[in-house]
Amino acid sequence: MRRFKHLSKTDRLRIEAHLRDGKKPKEIAEILGVHISTIYREIGRGQYEHLNSDYTTEMRYSPDMAHDRYRQNLQAKGPQLKIGKDHRLARHIETKIADEKYSPAAVLGEIRAQALHFDTTISVNTLYSYIDKGIFLRLSNRDLPVKGTRKRAYRKVKRAARPPKGESIEKRPEEIEKRDTFGHWEMDTIVSARPSKKALLVLTERKSRGEVVRLLEDKSAASVVQALDELERACGPAFSTIFQSITCDNGTEFSDCPGIERSCTGQGNRTKAFYCHPYSAYERGSNENANKLIRRFLPKGTSFEALTPEEVAAIEVWVNRYPRKILQFMSAGAVFREHLAAVFRP
Repeated sequence: MRRFKHLSKTDRLRIEAHLRDGKKPKEIAEILGVHISTIYREIGRGQYEHLNSDYTTEMRYSPDMAHDRYRQNLQAKGPQLKIGKDHRLARHIETKIADEKYSPAAVLGEIRAQALHFDTTISVNTLYSYIDKGIFLRLSNRDLPVKGTRKRAYRKVKRAARPPKGESIEKRPEEIEKRDTFGHWEMDTIVSARPSKKALLVLTERKSRGEVVRLLEDKSAASVVQALDELERACGPAFSTIFQSITCDNGTEFSDCPGIERSCTGQGNRTKAFYCHPYSAYERGSNENANKLIRRFLPKGTSFEALTPEEVAAIEVWVNRYPRKILQFMSAGAVFREHLAAVFRP
């Protein structure tokens, strides 16, 4: 049974002995009754380069060095550790970040948005500090889904080598640009590692950030049109209201503009397609953010060959339940449903 307590000096001596016996971190974690992340973090804390008698070097674990660093960290935390003995909050944070792939801001934002009650209240900066200092048994910086990156300056839009297959984003109405109205989407694909040809079609509603994710057999224009046809059949006559426009890039998978726009029922157009400038992914910013969320489950280099529609549907549900800072930490799914209800309200 795993314990929610810090390692003692005796535990560290036992870790050293088990490492000398050739045991793996997973085995040691099971013996001590702690999470494997605790063992990895502990080994890193006490690791040093040892000089052998033949002048070769090797990395070893020192329980004394690890314990000293642990005590130094305790002093650096100060006497008033805010999370204190609120183990329920600590477990909640660990579960959300380590198991459910939340960011620290999303965890705390959801607690506020849903008015969840804990004995302790901490800020995002404090939570990051606790993770850095090794307060949690199951968390380290490696568990954080995304590292902060400095926003780059956008480069001048490059000239297209060929005209877009449909209407340029320059002709898109201002109300879509400002996200004033519901029913305007961004569309992109996420590709599998080779040799699999499968891909994901990702649609993001601009106002609510609601997501639709579909598995494609390949990254072709025909597969994209087929997925939209299936989506239209599922939505029925409401499709043209829910999907008033779709903005995509000039990839070959989106080259069949007439197929994207025309209704599969044979009754005119179902939507309006707009095409971004070349090398301008920021013009589909919400879509790009959605792709990053999906990549938490399917990192680059992952093959989609064994991926099932049911697994894709589960990822879609997770993305739509994820609390968003831009939505005051409400979920995109909840906001999407509110807007959808308003559209069809008599």
